[in-house]
Amino acid sequence: MAPKGKISDRSLIELFLDMVAAERGGARNTLAAYASDLNDLSAALAARGRSIGEAGTDDLRSYLSTLSGRGFAASSVGRRLSSIRQFFRFLYREDHRGDDPSAVLQGPRQVRPVPQVLSISQVDHLLICARAQMNRQAQPGVERLRAARLHAMIELLYATGLRVSELVALPASAANPGAQMLTVRGKGGKERLVPLNEAARKAIQEYLGLLSTAPRYRRTKWLFPSFGAQGHMTRQHFARELKGLAAAAGLRARNVTPHVLRHAFASHLLHNGADLRVVQVLLGHADISTTQIYTHVLDERLKSLVRDLHPLAEE
Repeated sequence: MAPKGKISDRSLIELFLDMVAAERGGARNTLAAYASDLNDLSAALAARGRSIGEAGTDDLRSYLSTLSGRGFAASSVGRRLSSIRQFFRFLYREDHRGDDPSAVLQGPRQVRPVPQVLSISQVDHLLICARAQMNRQAQPGVERLRAARLHAMIELLYATGLRVSELVALPASAANPGAQMLTVRGKGGKERLVPLNEAARKAIQEYLGLLSTAPRYRRTKWLFPSFGAQGHMTRQHFARELKGLAAAAGLRARNVTPHVLRHAFASHLLHNGADLRVVQVLLGHADISTTQIYTHVLDERLKSLVRDLHPLAEE
């Protein structure tokens, strides 16, 4: 089938974004990122007197080569290439083009950084410090409630590996006292189930017990409402409180972030024998390749198994 008549770059990009929203459930940030990437490509092609419908492989390769000169890191160029590939694959599939000029493009070689992780003892120390702050004597009610909220959030984050955006946006209904599992709405509106351990359930119930004594929050729809404004606690506020706690616990505050706790959840599971695909599901990764940043943990575990169990290993 021959390609359809010429359509403007803007219209082609809008068709692609409509598909991502309708068929993939693309979130607003995802759509904005695609739009930014493809509009930049369109502008670069226009400067060369070309359009998306006319662009060939050399045009796309030339565009990608300019990104490094504009200060793009290899990871950013790779992400931009991913957007371009998906876009041209869509155009080819929908017969807006008779070929896919992006199919043979190769991205820059990237060395994936090893995730920064806290040790198990460091996480334990952080949690002990959070509980101690909550139980501090002669603490005003509102400060005790803040400390209980922080303790519950950290316990929950380390127990489940949630993204910080998922954590702060949990609805009040997520705190069912008898629940063994937590339903999480992740990227693209996709839901997944993650198990709750006893420590997380206990911390949440202690926090909710204190929250119920504050009339203003009895009817809140959020599990972690903001105490100073409407809506739920923000990611930035939680990150600041977490860094303050880390400093109080004697840890290097700049190394303690919500995402580092998510990394700790995954790495500690793998270190103790969890399957990589199980961790993929718990983290809500759509692609196993994303979870493979943790394979350094598996490598170390395999080395230790051989060292400890092989009959010819050195004693």
